[in-house]
Amino acid sequence: MADPKGFLTTPRQEAPRRPVEERVRDWDEVYVPGGLLPIVGAQADRCMDCGIPFCHEACPLGNLIPEWNELVARDDWRAASERLHATNNFPEFTGRLCPAPCEAGCVLAINQPAVTIKNVEVAIADRAWDEGFVAARPPERLSGRTVAVIGSGPAGLAAAQQLTRAGHTVAVYERDDRVGGLLRYGIPSFKMEKRQLDRRVAQLVAEGVRFRTSVEIGRDLGADRLRARYDAVVVATGATAWRELDVPGRELAGIHQAMEYLPLANRVGEGDLAVSPLTAEGKHVVIVGGGDTGADCLGTAVRERAASVSQLDIYAQPGDVRDEEAEPWPTYPKLYRLSAAHEEAGELRTAPAADADARLFAASTLRFTGDADGHVRQVHLVEVDAGRRPRVGTERGLPADLVLIALGFHGPERRAGGLGDQLGLGIGERGGFARDAAFATEVPGVFVAGDAGRGQSLVVWAIAEGRAAAAAVDRWLTGSTRLPVPIGAHDRPMGV
Repeated sequence: MADPKGFLTTPRQEAPRRPVEERVRDWDEVYVPGGLLPIVGAQADRCMDCGIPFCHEACPLGNLIPEWNELVARDDWRAASERLHATNNFPEFTGRLCPAPCEAGCVLAINQPAVTIKNVEVAIADRAWDEGFVAARPPERLSGRTVAVIGSGPAGLAAAQQLTRAGHTVAVYERDDRVGGLLRYGIPSFKMEKRQLDRRVAQLVAEGVRFRTSVEIGRDLGADRLRARYDAVVVATGATAWRELDVPGRELAGIHQAMEYLPLANRVGEGDLAVSPLTAEGKHVVIVGGGDTGADCLGTAVRERAASVSQLDIYAQPGDVRDEEAEPWPTYPKLYRLSAAHEEAGELRTAPAADADARLFAASTLRFTGDADGHVRQVHLVEVDAGRRPRVGTERGLPADLVLIALGFHGPERRAGGLGDQLGLGIGERGGFARDAAFATEVPGVFVAGDAGRGQSLVVWAIAEGRAAAAAVDRWLTGSTRLPVPIGAHDRPMGV
């Protein structure tokens, strides 16, 4: 470690956010540009360089966190970038979007605030781009083997980059008109500006990856033709089959899935639309679901100038400190966290009836009611106990002109005659496409990576899966591999 007493003398300090009144008027990232650089060296110095760094175990990528912390503390940004990119293809993605299980596993977090690992990571990634440390790495020679990757989210992009660098010719098929999957049309720009994605895509193109957009495998191009054209296929379509809310009134107009709403807002940012057809402007908005997707809807609705925004979370409001019995270190604890969107909603008082910020906790949706034209006008909810049983006498209503359902996803899309059927893929225990521990399906040469096999997960797990699946494909094509294998297909996050 650069400063052996840093964790004792330096308090935790996170990246500063722009003032709420300023940032809700645009779609730029919420953080002060360059705000990390004056503080990140001292924050990296808080790393204890422990004998057994549990941050490694908590991170599925196996990021070499103590190493690049020390290099940042010593102001050696080039070396820090090399160590960071040795395990992570896209650290600017994880540094912005990952909830940082590594910080939950930080040894310092046993009795102090953890090292700001995520902030150090994104600072290295941004500095690497600014200083020109990131360059295309095309292979020295080609193997003569070809691979098709279906899906251009983080798992598909990571698999494509690893396989291309191993010398294989890779084509990525994306059904949307632009590359990126949920990174493009699901994640709002205030969390990650699209230029972060665009320059990585440009790097992959320079390395030799070929992208085929607006092509849905199973519809525009049959899976049998794809298999005949390529030596191997990686299915990385994500877990995009959303969970439904089956309550009375669901058929009313004005009730939409989050992933119907968010892509349209992102298309406005891309210049495809002047105004979203589902804009929240002037409307009373209720978001059903307390997770990250719901928070993305919240921040988007605030920027669209909704009349009010409330977010319903069926779980009770968590505490501010770890429950050592239920969620002991180094597992990831359920704590009360204030995302940028919740900070904005709280300061602007978008939901005066909320328990905290815009959220109503322990709230379950009973039904929707509407007007004579069949448009939703009210959400009826009830308070529930820890067993999700309604509490007598707690029913109430919220005004609603737009309801957004953000209850997560239960696996890849499955329709008769679609991709899964055409490839002959089975369904695993967790609802994803079935595969063995090495990401291979029962169909020779067909592999599954990311949420399509794992189910809904985190961006860091998607990248780790893409890297590991690439190694499995390389081994299948050539008989051996030098590509890293950070995880197995059946590995899971640390738990109790």
